[in-house]
Amino acid sequence: MSLLLIEPSHSVFLSYASQDADPAQRICAALRAGGIEVFLDQSGLRGGDVWDQKIRLEIHHCALFIPVISANTASRHEGYFRLEWDLADQRTHRMARNRVFIVPVCLDGTAEAGSDVPESFRRVQWTRLPAGDTPAAFVERIKRLLSPEAAPLSTPTGATEAIQEPVRAASRSKSILLALVAVVVCGALAYLMVDRLRGFRHPAASTPRPAAVASVPAAFTPPPHSIAVLPFVNMSGDKEQEYFSDGLTEELLNSLAAINELQVAARTSAFSFKGKDADIGTIARKLNVGAVLEGSVRRSAHTVRVTAQLIDAVTGFHLWSKTYDRDLGDVLKLQTQIATAVADALKVTLLADTVSRIELGGTRNPAAFDAYLHAAKDADAGGAKNSLSAVAAYSDAIRLDPNYALAFAGRSFVQSVYASQNALRPMVRQYFAKALADANQAIALAPDLAEGHMAFGFYLANGALDLDQALAEFERARALGQGAAGILRVSGLFAVMTGRTEAGLADLRRAVTLDPLSALTHHLLGFGLYIAHRYEEARAANAEAISLDPELLRAYEFHGLADYQLDNFEEARATCEARPNYWGTQWCLALTYQKLGRHADAQAAVAKIEAMQGDTTAYQYSTIYAQWGDMPKALEWLDTAMRLRDPGLSLLRTDPLMDPLRNEPRYQAIERDLKFPK
Repeated sequence: MSLLLIEPSHSVFLSYASQDADPAQRICAALRAGGIEVFLDQSGLRGGDVWDQKIRLEIHHCALFIPVISANTASRHEGYFRLEWDLADQRTHRMARNRVFIVPVCLDGTAEAGSDVPESFRRVQWTRLPAGDTPAAFVERIKRLLSPEAAPLSTPTGATEAIQEPVRAASRSKSILLALVAVVVCGALAYLMVDRLRGFRHPAASTPRPAAVASVPAAFTPPPHSIAVLPFVNMSGDKEQEYFSDGLTEELLNSLAAINELQVAARTSAFSFKGKDADIGTIARKLNVGAVLEGSVRRSAHTVRVTAQLIDAVTGFHLWSKTYDRDLGDVLKLQTQIATAVADALKVTLLADTVSRIELGGTRNPAAFDAYLHAAKDADAGGAKNSLSAVAAYSDAIRLDPNYALAFAGRSFVQSVYASQNALRPMVRQYFAKALADANQAIALAPDLAEGHMAFGFYLANGALDLDQALAEFERARALGQGAAGILRVSGLFAVMTGRTEAGLADLRRAVTLDPLSALTHHLLGFGLYIAHRYEEARAANAEAISLDPELLRAYEFHGLADYQLDNFEEARATCEARPNYWGTQWCLALTYQKLGRHADAQAAVAKIEAMQGDTTAYQYSTIYAQWGDMPKALEWLDTAMRLRDPGLSLLRTDPLMDPLRNEPRYQAIERDLKFPK
């Protein structure tokens, strides 16, 4: 609830909780008596689009924002005043540091520590106006702040200092001393963090700035037509239904990504804010997007209600909002309607085939769609058990709708991943054969489905080792789904692996732009940089991945391998010893221990890999013996890898660990047999 003083060039926004209406009225009356024109909003608007637009507009244009703080506001966890406070706080991010905008007023003895206010409210000194009693000094102060001749203040506390309750000198001295101590401590911490950058855990980007030099963020200028889709809130009253709201959000995100003119933040990054109390401005800055789409989903037995709203992340204004009530069978059409409305709001012109691309490969069978969302959730979770659950759920979707191309593509991809990473040797070929059949069926049902060509390319690269045709399929998938980070990171990495280094790295960097908070995406960029022999950059990218997800084991593996190539053997050892229960870090240690003269430890690392993986890592054994200088054994394992059709062979052309073998006739013959793209 608010009292608005709305003269355009001298406006003050007075924000308060409904329980504090009487004190707020007294403050308003005192300001009016002092010659400040006061407009009291008596329209009775309490929520809804009209109210929302009005409040946002007033906060956007007001000269001063006066939050009225009390025990009432501290105890209320919800209220319109909190929306007003957040909007005012976001506006401070675009202001110069010496600009006075927030002038907090406290009606009682509420302490700052327990007041539950935005951080910008704490950076300025509060004015205590018990029960709203407003002295002339406060009115004069507000008049001076509204005066065009008023110069910006040199310190944020100067706005209200003259009318504060008396402050003992000892307390003020103590505050200053504590501030100085904070500066010293933060400076020391910053030094320690910089020093630790020489290790592996923290990339340079994660080093915190000392609080003493923190500044207002620079002007936010995101790319045009850029958007993030936040996880829609599950309003069904059943936590088990969350897969549905998450899945529907992801499908909507994919629909928007099909619009070539839009830059859509990838799912991993957008979903990283799920369950977190982050304001729209902060989210937009971290994802570098100009608009944010959020909403809610309420599902019943046969219908679904979706409420969506699009927010301009720079101004905080609503661009569009709407509520949809649909039968579950119309969900695919609903995705199209929302995507079209968002495009219109962002003034993006849809191409003639956009709607058909959004709906490509989908289903109108509610039960099939439900099974597909279950499968997608399990596939995203990863791991052997979840992969098998995903295969079963995709199979249910296909049984319910035999023409569901997306389900065939999804099942194909998961089966190829399972065959490459989890299946026991006798079952590997069976899973790859099923993956091939599903990929072919997906493409037959929907020839222009990017996911179908991606699944086929993944099978060709890992199951058939037909690297030339795999590249063609990945390029086809990239052309059809150029706005999808998942496609860009897979096609980009394969391009680097097969010798198209610059084009591949460009795709991987584009994937990071679309998915900046994804540890896996940063790691895959690091992987590509590693096989491109750009080891310092590879090290940094994998360090960033570790900072985002300390349990991403592959990032430790390739961080260590990059250090190994840089002759930083002790750092490579420390990195990989940090996660010793993973075969990939043992691979790194087998190489590193040998360089450090710890030959028994190197042999022990190989034994650990054999215990974990058996002969499924035949290619990696070949690289170990090549680096140890045992060429006959390296070539023997390379022959084994060819016999077993080891997916690791797709690295053969560019893998720096294979450099010692490149002049060997047997190595050259195997490279020819693999038919790498020219």
